[in-house]
This record gives sequence, structure tokens and C-alpha cells, in this order.
Amino acid sequence: MFLVHPGGPFWAKKDRAAWSIPKGGIEDHEDPLQAARREFEEETGLRLDDGFLDLGQLRQPGGKIVQAFAKQGECDPERVTSNTFEMEWPPGSGTYQSFPEVDRAAWFPVQEAREKLHKGQVGFIDRLIERLGIEHASRET
Repeated sequence: MFLVHPGGPFWAKKDRAAWSIPKGGIEDHEDPLQAARREFEEETGLRLDDGFLDLGQLRQPGGKIVQAFAKQGECDPERVTSNTFEMEWPPGSGTYQSFPEVDRAAWFPVQEAREKLHKGQVGFIDRLIERLGIEHASRET
């Protein structure tokens, strides 16, 4: 599974349950798949073609609703280039710094992805396995 690690000082030393699927907000009157493709490109610098599997929506522990799509393919994590955001850092300093929205990306086997992925998104792994008809034993790969 292809996952991204959020950039910025808050996430810098976090690994377990800190990774995410590439995601972001849907603009007014934007189709969810169109938004997913746009966000993927903004966060990775990589463009995806057609052939998506809709994995539906999950509610994150904080209440945010995330809709995910899966796509079979290959992309090189070393080629990932992310958009940036600015925030005051250190807090209260009055100094603003720019950070990448995604500081790295990687491919993970399913079991490792379960450990790396934000707990509110792990259900997407189960949905993908189910929709692809992968046997229970394959959940470890």
C-alpha cells in the first residue's frame, strides 16, 4: 500500500499510526474522485490516470469524514514532491516557516500498513481486501 507521512514539526518524530492515504478537502461542486486525484497530485507531485475503485467513506475519530479511492499502479516514492503550508514555528515566536504537506511516501505490505496508517483510515485496508476478494491469509502480505 502506498502511504504518505505528514510534514511539519508535529509529525516529524511520529511514525506508528501517523501515516495517511493522500487526501484533502473537496472544493464546492467538485466530484469526490476529481478531488482525490487533485489532492494526490498536490501531495505527491504525481498524476494518476483512470481505473479507480471507490472504497466509500469512513468517519475519523475526530469526526472528519474521509472518502477514499484505490488504484493499482506503480509510483516511485523517491519522486514525491509535495505542496507546502506555512505555520508559526516555534509556537508564539512570531516566525512563520514553510513545511511540506507530505515529507515522505513509501510502499508497505498490508500488515505493516495497518500499523503505520492513522487508526481512522485502517478500515479502508479491510474494504480494499474485501472488494478485491483477497483471502484472509493474504492480509499479511
